Amino acid sequence: MKIIVLKFGGTSVGSLKKIKTVVRIIISYVKKKYKVIVVSSAMGGVTNELLAKTQNISKNFPEEEKDVILSTGEQIACAMIAGKLKDLGYKARSWLGWQIPIITRGNYSSSRIIKIHKKNIINYLKKGGIPIITGFQGINTDFRITTLERGGSDTSAILCAKFFKADRCIIYTDVKGVYTTDPNLIKSAKKIDKISYEEMLEMASLGAKIMQPASIQEARLNRIEIDVRSTFSKVKGTTITKKKNIFSRNTIRGISFTKNDAKIT
Repeated sequence: MKIIVLKFGGTSVGSLKKIKTVVRIIISYVKKKYKVIVVSSAMGGVTNELLAKTQNISKNFPEEEKDVILSTGEQIACAMIAGKLKDLGYKARSWLGWQIPIITRGNYSSSRIIKIHKKNIINYLKKGGIPIITGFQGINTDFRITTLERGGSDTSAILCAKFFKADRCIIYTDVKGVYTTDPNLIKSAKKIDKISYEEMLEMASLGAKIMQPASIQEARLNRIEIDVRSTFSKVKGTTITKKKNIFSRNTIRGISFTKNDAKIT
């Protein structure tokens, strides 16, 4: 099977109109004869709203129950995507982390995926289905829902690509790719066609908000090549890949920065 993993961030599924755009993108890959696995974040802002509710009801809200609440954001987005695909005549359904299951280890709110069971998803793909998988979550050995670090849906997608041996992993977001610096602040910033895992990891660690460092590290360790592109543009994005696949004479590839820092010398 020719499998592709498509991950959509919170800004990509931030409204019903945007979800319809996401569905059109998914269908375009189905028409190219790919077996498509979709991983979705929660709708933009929803996770923060859920977190605020737990903080308002208790200053010491239990971490295990917090994960149960925070995981519902992705469930809503995935059900919306699956529902629209079915409305258009495609076989689709949402899959929650515990239904696959995606096995995690570690503390609540910062767990790590250690295994993804493939059988149910593979059988569903073979029957022509489009699985819409909740990012950012899994289940631990106590059969409790767990969440990953914030931004963990990228990690979910990358590890889906690993365990399902996908041909490609594409991260859809609200920017056209990775830029030399923040294009919202520096208009002359240029989009980078290819960047190494190490360069991307360094930029992300120092302030670039395209992807979380933990997800890039997983891609680097497992040698999963990632395409980062915009949900709302057909412009080719940026490929994050091995150093040997990059031919560049530029000593400096990009500039990251953080705001509101003070330096005392």
